[in-house]
Amino acid sequence: MPSVVHALTPGDHFSPRTGSAIPTVVHGLASAAEQDRRYTNQVLLDASTFRPRYTSADAIEYAGAGYPAGWERAVDLGLSRLGLPRVRTQRSYGPMVAALEGRPEALVIAHNAPILPRMLTRTSHTPVYYAHNDLPRGMSRREADRALAPAVAVVAVSADLAGRIASRVSRTLADRIRVVENGVDTTAFQVRTAPAGSSRLRVMFVGRIVPDKGPDVLLRAAAGLARDDYEIVIVGSQGFDAQAQLSPYERELRSLAATAAVPVSFQPFVDRAALPALLQSADVFVAPSRWPEPSGLTVGEAMATGLPVIASDAGGIASVLGDAGLLVRPGDVPALADALGSLLDDAVLRAALGGAARRRAENRSWVRSWGQLRLVLDEMLL
Repeated sequence: MPSVVHALTPGDHFSPRTGSAIPTVVHGLASAAEQDRRYTNQVLLDASTFRPRYTSADAIEYAGAGYPAGWERAVDLGLSRLGLPRVRTQRSYGPMVAALEGRPEALVIAHNAPILPRMLTRTSHTPVYYAHNDLPRGMSRREADRALAPAVAVVAVSADLAGRIASRVSRTLADRIRVVENGVDTTAFQVRTAPAGSSRLRVMFVGRIVPDKGPDVLLRAAAGLARDDYEIVIVGSQGFDAQAQLSPYERELRSLAATAAVPVSFQPFVDRAALPALLQSADVFVAPSRWPEPSGLTVGEAMATGLPVIASDAGGIASVLGDAGLLVRPGDVPALADALGSLLDDAVLRAALGGAARRRAENRSWVRSWGQLRLVLDEMLL
């Protein structure tokens, strides 16, 4: 049975205690792969990372060197502009490569690690590059082609991301790009069956509390609505640590909330186990991202919960939501206010979009995503 090894970013956790997207994707794919038994799935990760771990893939552990600090990434950016290797990043990924040396041949999936395929040429493994985001800042076409040349395939999580990567690499490399769309766990995320616990409609945002994700856009839109019959719940932290001190942006949001006409509450980061019940407490989900998100896992999870969704028409979000929700221009406060008002006013519309969202999510499970990835892997083995 062929083996797939998922190489996580150094220091990332393969655990429900984190909210990081890549482990969620790997767990979803590996769980679905268990059903057809065509490939074994393992995960390569730092031995010091969180426990308990997902059981969907066996761990190959190594003693990590840590992810490069900000100043180290800045050094690497300068080196890349001079046509030199990103030595600090290579140092972080070195223990990962060493852990694979001497192991049975496998398809090694380098998640968000364009530096890894070339480093793996000293092993017997076959590299696949799996892009969850665009190529690193400052990576030239020449550097990207050199780094990714050993990869037998380049996987992108949406057609939008595939197009962006294709524009930054050679035609030869662009021809290797395949799309594997993110899925959603339609068993863990279910439609609410009990009545809502609040007399007010609850509008919810879930995600990292950073400007790119746009929770301030939601608060500004709410300020433009002359009504007080709903509440807003903003869930998340700057990172994945519920105990972390508030960032300046998080403090700014609290100042905005203090001037709102409706109740606004803040809940810090919650782990994966707590998220399904939290989403079930909502009536409307808003994803007001400013940046072109390649996919948007939380959008799919809100859809699986049967929530009507308002999201930014940016990046790969539209391909996730389809016609099962409302799309607005990124950062367009009046447009978001209009969309939110239309949902708050119309229970029939909320129910219709929520039902459509659940049906669409059921057709976008991790089984579908694994099927797409398996086609790519099978092609590589022909």
